[in-house]
Amino acid sequence: MPGPAHIAMVNIPAHGHVNPSLEVIRELVARGHRVSYVNDPSFAEQIEATGARFVPHATGLTFINGAVEPGTNVHGMIFDEARAMLPRMREVFEGDRPDLVLYDFMAYAGRVLADGWGVPSMLVSPSRVASADPQAEPFRTVLKALEAEGVPERFARWLVDNGVPARDMFTYMLRPDRGIALIPQALQSRMDEVDPEVFSFAGPCLGDREHQGSWTRPQDAKKVLLVSLGSAFTHQPAFYRACLEAFGDLPGWHVVLQIGRSTDPAELGPVPANVEVHPWIPQFAVLRQADAFITHAGMGGCSEGLYCGLPMVAVPQAADQFENADRLVELGVARRLDTDRATPDALRSAVMELTGDPKVTARLAELREEVRAGASVTRAADLVEAALA
Repeated sequence: MPGPAHIAMVNIPAHGHVNPSLEVIRELVARGHRVSYVNDPSFAEQIEATGARFVPHATGLTFINGAVEPGTNVHGMIFDEARAMLPRMREVFEGDRPDLVLYDFMAYAGRVLADGWGVPSMLVSPSRVASADPQAEPFRTVLKALEAEGVPERFARWLVDNGVPARDMFTYMLRPDRGIALIPQALQSRMDEVDPEVFSFAGPCLGDREHQGSWTRPQDAKKVLLVSLGSAFTHQPAFYRACLEAFGDLPGWHVVLQIGRSTDPAELGPVPANVEVHPWIPQFAVLRQADAFITHAGMGGCSEGLYCGLPMVAVPQAADQFENADRLVELGVARRLDTDRATPDALRSAVMELTGDPKVTARLAELREEVRAGASVTRAADLVEAALA
């Protein structure tokens, strides 16, 4: 094992990006490494709880507050964030350069910092790793929107200005020198296209997530259903009302409904007695006690759902969620309902069919064991140390 090193972790302030990394950082600190974690102050408490040094960078990303509408192209915002973040990191680390830079694919300023300084870097991916041609869908559609704003050209100039050879934007973001995927391998589509010399899978490193809080299942609940659209694309009052109609007062069922911070509870109308409504919930704590999950199919939720062995109804909102939803269906443990088709009848039918199908139950048990066997914080930390060596 290499001696103690200074490792920098660079990330965006989104729960689906920060949470997967926390146990890996905790393990690296426990092994004696000094970790500096760059993120927005809103994540300071949970990052510092790992033992890492928190490095504040006030984010300019607006889509993380839950108010952005589905279909919003966020890659221009991510580029602006990278340009703002890079000078801050240069300032902080100039006199204390890291031996290795870990970075999220949406925080690629970390890679630019490393490449400009000749420091090794490693992508820590909380989602499916890129296996397709960056010129193919879905990248092509996003690229057209970015080209209309001149982002790819500005991106190439930005690299050169910071001592890095010009590269295609998506290739640079998604094709690292080396990378770790913190997801179940079962959720990686087209696995045969993934380069094993570049990417390794360490599975979901979940920990107990105590920092998120606790939740207690009601004693009289025969079944518990969690409904959540994550933290970014959450202003969907019509969808939440459909869930209330579908599952409100359903005998034996208790419903936990997360509506996000951008939805006013008054928009829901009357709330049935068997439903509890929250702007935010400790998702993993609920899932460990639940029987079914209606999810936006973010990779974090998909991973946690499989880890807990839960049937899922996927209602994707943006980004990779559509492909994640399809992958869950391919695995035989979910139904996909796009938002405009998520009627009360469709939602109720999907949940009842999934929870009542013995084949789904058996498949979930199989995947649950596979996912837990493949989840290894130790392996993730070993891979980071191998990059140091």
